[in-house]
Amino acid sequence: MAILRVGDLSKVYTTRFGGNTVEALKNISFSVEEGEYVAIMGESGSGKTTLLNILAALDKPTSGEVLLNEKSLLSISEKEISAFRREHLGFVFQDFNLLDTFSLRDNILLPLVLSGTNYKEMERRLKPLAQRLEIADLLQKFPYEVSGGQKQRAAVARAVITNPMLLLADEPTGALDSRATDGLLQLFTQLNNDGQTILMVTHSIKAASHAKRVLFIKDGEVYHQIYKGTGTTDEMYQKISDTLTVITTGGERR
Repeated sequence: MAILRVGDLSKVYTTRFGGNTVEALKNISFSVEEGEYVAIMGESGSGKTTLLNILAALDKPTSGEVLLNEKSLLSISEKEISAFRREHLGFVFQDFNLLDTFSLRDNILLPLVLSGTNYKEMERRLKPLAQRLEIADLLQKFPYEVSGGQKQRAAVARAVITNPMLLLADEPTGALDSRATDGLLQLFTQLNNDGQTILMVTHSIKAASHAKRVLFIKDGEVYHQIYKGTGTTDEMYQKISDTLTVITTGGERR
């Protein structure tokens, strides 16, 4: 079942001076099945960040539709949108977006606090999640007291503690060293194997090679997509690398 449907999505910006227009997205259509792990790649300026912002209900398209579990994101009122994001979407960012004045524990529990979840339920969810993400001994520490990899694990915990329908990740390995990157990518694979649907925007071939499908965005359009199938991560890495070479050298669309 498709958990996310994007149909004929376009986004046009008007520049502040001169009234010129920039078409950031052009008739983008795709769907994401429940339990899929999809990466979106593209050069800077290709439109992938604009697309992610629309999928996260942080921006609205000029035309087209976005359906999450058959509910149109465009039909949700401004008053309801924050609660909708909190209840149905999880977010992992490159710069972690943790509050420095909150402990890791309080950062992780924040979305549950905002949604009015009772204390017992919060604790019931937190304990096994923290153990699984290997941060159980760090919950009382503050973000500035832990490593980048540990911050990102706390950010992942915050994102999934609400049991989101869709996990959106924006360059999640961008601020991590190679060891922390490997750990995070293994974690994402484990979460996906457990049924979590993931949509990740990334520049990293390594990160994208862990996904089951990669969409390539070029000049605001879906240029190509590849599937991992039964191939290995190394084979997927090579497929992605070859496709990016075609894109950057101006090869024909496939």
